[in-house]
Amino acid sequence: MSTKPAVVLLSGGLDSATVLAIARSQGFACYALSLDYGQRHVAELNAADRVAQLQGAAAHKVAKIDLTLFGGSALTDSSIAVPEAPTEGIPVTYVPARNTIMLSLALAWAEVLGSRDIFVGVNAVDYSGYPDCRPEYIAAFERMANLATKAGVEGLHTTIHAPLIDLSKADIIRSGTALGVDYSQTVSCYQADADGRACGKCDSCRLRHEGFVAAGVPDPTRYQSA
Repeated sequence: MSTKPAVVLLSGGLDSATVLAIARSQGFACYALSLDYGQRHVAELNAADRVAQLQGAAAHKVAKIDLTLFGGSALTDSSIAVPEAPTEGIPVTYVPARNTIMLSLALAWAEVLGSRDIFVGVNAVDYSGYPDCRPEYIAAFERMANLATKAGVEGLHTTIHAPLIDLSKADIIRSGTALGVDYSQTVSCYQADADGRACGKCDSCRLRHEGFVAAGVPDPTRYQSA
């Protein structure tokens, strides 16, 4: 196995756990980065720690930045309810600039590590319609990363890997299962309780469960009603 370093954004959810497994399967030494931004589903950070340990990450850091200062999202403002039915347009669970902030922090750590590779679990097929999950956004951030860094100026190209971006949720689950991902240790729910049990009603829970059904894989999610 190579010891070539890569920074992997790890939320603790299904997608990011799969991306970590993919990066490891490609021979990278994975430095996992999570973001504590004041999210209501804080149980995902505990899940991220479990996933990082189970998958043998070289390191796992949690960056803290309080996005509740601005609010504007059901995930950072307790006065905004998490929707439990499909909605039109960009949902209120979208956190303004979250992916840009996370990728920027990953870029900073990558420079320190001497890494030219960053992995992120964005998806543009079975997802909630967030603008910062689209291929054109990832391409634009990569261009910016190579303009804004010492490494880029010195001709060392940084690549933003988004291996799930064109996959269905079912295909993501099949890929992760083949790589040995233990999805029972992940938390995807937007309003998971302190023990990490899912509500089974929010958009994230719906997409996750439908993915397991379509993949023909038993859903290992622990639900609050169970």
